[in-house]
Amino acid sequence: MGSVRQNLIRSFLVISVLPFIVPVVCADDGYRMWLRYEQVQDAGLLAAYRNAISQVVIEESSPTMLAVKDELEMGLEGLLGRPVAFSTHITGSGALVAGTPSGSPLVASLGLEGRIEVLGADGFLIDQVTVSGNSAVVIAAASDIGVLYGAFHLLRLLQTHQSLSSLPVSSSPRVMHRVVNHWDNIRRLVERGYAGLSLWEWGTLPEYRHPRYTDYARLNASLGINGAAINNVNADARFLTGQFLEKIAVLADIFRPWGIKVYLSANFDSPRIIGGLDTADPLDPQVIEWWNKKAEEIYSYIPDLGGFLVKADSEGQPGPHGYGRDHADGANMLARAVKPFGGIVMWRAFVYDPGRTDRFREAWDEFVPLDGKFMDNVIVQVKNGPIDFQPREPFSPLFGALTNTNTMMEFQVTQEYFGFGIHLAYKGPMYTEILNADTYAAGEGSTVGMILEGKVFDYNLTGMAGVINPGTDRNWTGQPFVQSSWYAFGRLAWDHTLSAEALADEWLRMTFTNDDRFIGTVKEIMFRSREAAVNYRNPLGLTHLYAQGHHYGPAPWTEHHHRPDWGAVYYHRADEQGIGFDRTASGSNAVEQYHEPVASVFRDIERVPEDLLLWFHHVSWDHPMRSGRTLWDELVHKYYEGVKTVRWMQDAWDSVGEFIDRERYEHVRALLKIQERDALRWRNSCVLYFGSFSGKPLPEGLEPPEHDLEHYMDLERIIYVPDPWYGW
Repeated sequence: MGSVRQNLIRSFLVISVLPFIVPVVCADDGYRMWLRYEQVQDAGLLAAYRNAISQVVIEESSPTMLAVKDELEMGLEGLLGRPVAFSTHITGSGALVAGTPSGSPLVASLGLEGRIEVLGADGFLIDQVTVSGNSAVVIAAASDIGVLYGAFHLLRLLQTHQSLSSLPVSSSPRVMHRVVNHWDNIRRLVERGYAGLSLWEWGTLPEYRHPRYTDYARLNASLGINGAAINNVNADARFLTGQFLEKIAVLADIFRPWGIKVYLSANFDSPRIIGGLDTADPLDPQVIEWWNKKAEEIYSYIPDLGGFLVKADSEGQPGPHGYGRDHADGANMLARAVKPFGGIVMWRAFVYDPGRTDRFREAWDEFVPLDGKFMDNVIVQVKNGPIDFQPREPFSPLFGALTNTNTMMEFQVTQEYFGFGIHLAYKGPMYTEILNADTYAAGEGSTVGMILEGKVFDYNLTGMAGVINPGTDRNWTGQPFVQSSWYAFGRLAWDHTLSAEALADEWLRMTFTNDDRFIGTVKEIMFRSREAAVNYRNPLGLTHLYAQGHHYGPAPWTEHHHRPDWGAVYYHRADEQGIGFDRTASGSNAVEQYHEPVASVFRDIERVPEDLLLWFHHVSWDHPMRSGRTLWDELVHKYYEGVKTVRWMQDAWDSVGEFIDRERYEHVRALLKIQERDALRWRNSCVLYFGSFSGKPLPEGLEPPEHDLEHYMDLERIIYVPDPWYGW
């Protein structure tokens, strides 16, 4: 595990061969993300930390405890500005003790078992104790992984300048499976990934273990993430063959000390594609036997494989419907295959049929009739909203509808609909908006977060998944602020009750600086960024106005596709009378899928939140809004507010350059200029297009678009989209 420290040194030091060796520290390129471990600059805090921690005592030597030792060594030396001694026994005051009662006689002697036991296998306790008259800080847990999580938390406290007088701290995860989903392909292109090629170098695995794999695992473990589905849900069946399993087994070996299990996205048609069968019918005995043997083979390579992630009967992916079967038939067949090995099946609920009248309804309509029919090692993975990771959606009505079926959340971190790896859009507020939404499934207080935690229904599996986009870019994510959404997802997967504001504060302090002059300004940028992204794209409940295929620029005029629900007109339904999708009883009646009083609020045009208005109602252009404006004037003002906010974000960022490194400052500054360009294009395209239906002029005092509508429509045909996957 000492390689972790060496990896970081190699990453940040350039060695010049002169008459003598001169180490030169590079500018900060963002590689370390939130694990920078820079020396504490507050003199009083630094002295207090040094006094509290002058040595580290670790008696255990499992691979995970060696990772704990390595992380504490690197983190404490960086934060305290001096090396810290390590030993297996206390030599005086100022010791940090880390371990489990079962593996460390010293920890066992502290009498903490009762306090640790209630925290579960992954929980941890950090406290101040006295050992033989010596003051000490202890990180104790029931498992080595719990100690690892506790070590990262202690380092977080020091990184964010928290006083150790606030101890004790105890924490345990609220959901079991905290999983990141990669949409990585065999050719190393990443679907909806905007930060370079896939991390996984299939051509050099299994022989070469890239140091980046370990750093990736560290980053995830620091948030409490314990699973990674390493390949695209639009799955290539070859990932299940021996030539790839031996490569993936190496990743599993690297991830294991960090508490991360590998999951595989499985192609439902694999028995046909790689198995030589003429069917993939989940009830066919040959197919069942094939999957049983395939599971046995996979687990021979990766004994602790977490299980399968499956996208089926969605966007052309094969599934049980092709054989006249339902989702429970398909999921249960795979669940039986992995159950003897302790595996689970995460079955995605992202399904829609081009023949239906409202895509919004489809997941609920397909899965609710199957409630209670799934095996207990199946967990249905539901996107946060009913359509597809839009900048704002109502919570999916499936949360609260599946009372007898394990259900988990699927959020997106990669910015498919938020400007890719270019725009600044902190998604923490979007995540908490959904997690704190009250479904009323079992009365008031039945929030989405509480359902995911298993506190509303008796789920035996719980979880949250986040689709992330790390690639070969040095800073992992392209736009540096995409890191903040990854961080927020991981922390919320551990504890959904955390606030987006607190997580933004943590991330900024760990990633940039603890200077409050920087923190205050940039936190405001982050919090205004999400609403700006909504306003210059899809205000007031508009949705899916994107150019098709890449989802980067605007194309509200798109309708002529081989399936209507891939075009923008399907969603906004603008005409001379008004705009919006009627989902009340006079339309698709999708509101009936929600519990009361949520359904009544959404169906009432006077009570529905205005930021969801056009999700549920087709509204007259002259409809009076709460601002006193008409719908048309309010819509236009929202588009203009979005651009105005991006311009404010530029000015605010310009004001904080002195507080951080030049490299990241200039990178973000340049990207904000591009974001303004794109926001203007979005605003002008949509205002001119919708104005062609309303027949109304721009509200007084607003600058007119620079060009006519035809100009902006022509831009859609200019391919400059920053997406390496698009077009392959």
